[in-house]
Amino acid sequence: MQSTRRHSFKLIGLALAISALGALTGPARAHHSIDDDEGFRAGKVFTSSNAAAGNELLVYDTNHAGQLSLVTRLATHGVGSGGGLGNQGAVTLSGNGRFVFVVNAVSNTVSTFSIRRQGLTLESTVDSSGLRPISVTEHEGLVYVLNANGAGNVAGFRNHGGVLQPVAGSVQPLSAATGTGSAQVGFGADGESLIVTEKGTNKLTSYRVRTDGSIGAPLVTPSAGATPFGFAVDRRGNLLVSEAFGGAPGASALSSYAFSSAAPAQPVLVSASVANTQSAACWVVVTPNGRYAYTTNTGSGTISLYGVQKTGVLSLLQGIAASSGAGPIDAAIAPQGHALYVLNAGSDTITSYAVGKDGRLNPLASIGGVPHGATGLAAN
Repeated sequence: MQSTRRHSFKLIGLALAISALGALTGPARAHHSIDDDEGFRAGKVFTSSNAAAGNELLVYDTNHAGQLSLVTRLATHGVGSGGGLGNQGAVTLSGNGRFVFVVNAVSNTVSTFSIRRQGLTLESTVDSSGLRPISVTEHEGLVYVLNANGAGNVAGFRNHGGVLQPVAGSVQPLSAATGTGSAQVGFGADGESLIVTEKGTNKLTSYRVRTDGSIGAPLVTPSAGATPFGFAVDRRGNLLVSEAFGGAPGASALSSYAFSSAAPAQPVLVSASVANTQSAACWVVVTPNGRYAYTTNTGSGTISLYGVQKTGVLSLLQGIAASSGAGPIDAAIAPQGHALYVLNAGSDTITSYAVGKDGRLNPLASIGGVPHGATGLAAN
């Protein structure tokens, strides 16, 4: 395992130090003048460059008009792939908003930054306990990473002030030793379950999370539709899974599942494959109030809007809620629910949208110059 602890200095401007596997010589802290009390803890959008020459965390500021501006970019001291990872969740914020986690797919590591009002500090870069980490999730200090290559696995860590330490009994396999095409790992709403989508097997693999942070053996559930990709969990615990159907034109859909107290780690189908008439629905996010969900449809260059009932029942409200441009992939909702941000892989841009009370989207602004191959999106 590699790890680096925070030192008491600040780095102003760009942090460009790159190291694939070696020990870190010093973490980086970004600083800029701020006008609000929360500073970097609110109103920011995060993505990763995923660069093969050295991965970086990019931080953007937002204003009331929805415009984004690049604040800083910080080296993760890990290495990315330089291209798409077929994933969701490469960049994840902790539930308390104090940390951001970034996967480094080629160096098989995960980096953790602490978020303070005045800036960010790289606290550690640690081994992911597997090959090609592509997704990371957190719940109350427990962090799990999805490793996609080799046999594939999930591995758990405890976050101790930004330094991730492995949890005994937390490394578990996926549904098969090969061909799973895993895409995302995430916790259920109460943290009692861990879920993985598998594009190659058309399955959802889930695990019961024990009180010590370890997990049980994998439980396998057939996906309602083909190519389950990204997912989101609403505040009532409903699991919403996008289905790309292999990228077939006009075939994409969204399904929903629920968990019961009798089987808290086994998803039960609620709505099966509610079609949106679009292509390659891969990423999905849900509003904080749980009423609306959005899929980004990479093949169509569009965003679809769904209504979500308390029970998890889905209805398509708009097949095309917005035309986002070339290759929309990752998406993120502002915690207040007022804005949606979408990373467009085909044009290397991030577009912001105002979210209406009825869930409808109003395009606000786009920023270019996003590194080609960037992956992951989070907002605070």
